[in-house]
Amino acid sequence: MPGRLLSLVKGTPSSSAKTESLKNTHPPLFPPVYSVNPPPTRQSPSQESLTMDAFKRHSLGGRHHSDKKSPKVEPQKCAALTMEVESPPLVFYNCPQTSSGALFSGQLKLNVNEPHVTFEKFEMRLIATVTTKKPVHVNCSECAQQNTEIHKWDFLSGPVSLRHGIHAFPFSHLLPGHLPATTQGTIAKLDYHLIATAVTSLGEKIILNHNPTVKRAIFPGNEKHSIRIFPPTNLTAAVTLPPVIHPIGDFPLEMRLSGIVTNKSDSQTRWKLRKLNWRIEETQKFVSPACSKHANKIGGEGKGVLHEDVHVIGSDEVKTGWKTDFAQGNIDVEFRAACNMALKPVCDMGSPNGMDVKHNLVIEMVVAEEWAPLKKLTQATPTGAARVLRTQFHLVLTERTGMGISWDEEQPPMYEDVPASPPTYVDDFDLSHLEDEPPLL
Repeated sequence: MPGRLLSLVKGTPSSSAKTESLKNTHPPLFPPVYSVNPPPTRQSPSQESLTMDAFKRHSLGGRHHSDKKSPKVEPQKCAALTMEVESPPLVFYNCPQTSSGALFSGQLKLNVNEPHVTFEKFEMRLIATVTTKKPVHVNCSECAQQNTEIHKWDFLSGPVSLRHGIHAFPFSHLLPGHLPATTQGTIAKLDYHLIATAVTSLGEKIILNHNPTVKRAIFPGNEKHSIRIFPPTNLTAAVTLPPVIHPIGDFPLEMRLSGIVTNKSDSQTRWKLRKLNWRIEETQKFVSPACSKHANKIGGEGKGVLHEDVHVIGSDEVKTGWKTDFAQGNIDVEFRAACNMALKPVCDMGSPNGMDVKHNLVIEMVVAEEWAPLKKLTQATPTGAARVLRTQFHLVLTERTGMGISWDEEQPPMYEDVPASPPTYVDDFDLSHLEDEPPLL
């Protein structure tokens, strides 16, 4: 046992061994303060990694501190405005001359956040805004935008103190049917804005903006029949069109081309339909007015610059699908057309301010002439002559009517024989005999 214990005891290292071990250890990361020697030029990989880590931590920490921004907390206002629309969507039925308008109603809710707030004024305005993309002067806001006030509501006749809570203010207005519908055109656009403003006694304003959408829907009537003649030939086209079309969905078209056969003594000349193209063109017009500052630029006040834009909102090519009857001399064609919603079609509209949108259906037909003997009509020979027949028809693009019930048709019926109030029975009944009778127990 003593021998084993002695074998585990190691000898103490000498002073020379301590000196060698100190020389083999890594130098410090940074030289001591009292050292006059420059730091070692070469560092081990572990020293470089430690130095870079320290530098990265410092730089990242500083950058994170510089990029960190305290969120801006807006002070809570003394009140807030919200709107609840109670009426159905604003739709004008039929054309502006016969439309009864649309009823717009709802409630403005004023939520007071403080115990008591005094309001000096509380009003709301309905404004029609027309904005043109091609004004008379490019940098003039008055030339680019015109505002028209349609109606104004004054909810307060004087200063009123309101308590904490929600206060409802009902409103209603009958929009006349001659107003133009909301339009987002390529040259100009027309929008409606509801601007509610509440002013406190301290001068603070609470504003609410609401953009109602006004549409127009025209009831469909009877089908339209049009006839076109193509001189110097004897060709005549009879086309059946729908009364109205819609931005979404297709519509049928029927056309009969007559007069295609001309008989001679020993031969027959006839026209054969080779190709048919159709397209729907949208024409937008707008008169850009000038403000008082730039009126001299166009010759005085009350004048404007007319802008027009014509573009295609739907097209297709029909190569087959028609029936040719040389015995009767007719060609019957039936096809379906539609607007391309990706091209953002705009419904028909007209406004006294010079804004107008219309649509036309353009049909182009390519016919080729053939010659055939009367004895062998099946052996037709092309003569090489061909013509392009082009015609156009007016289309009415409008929104769908849906149920088609306007505000005046929703109200209960009124009869002339019914009085304004219920009849009274007290004056016609004699109460004297009731006083003589004993009271009921």
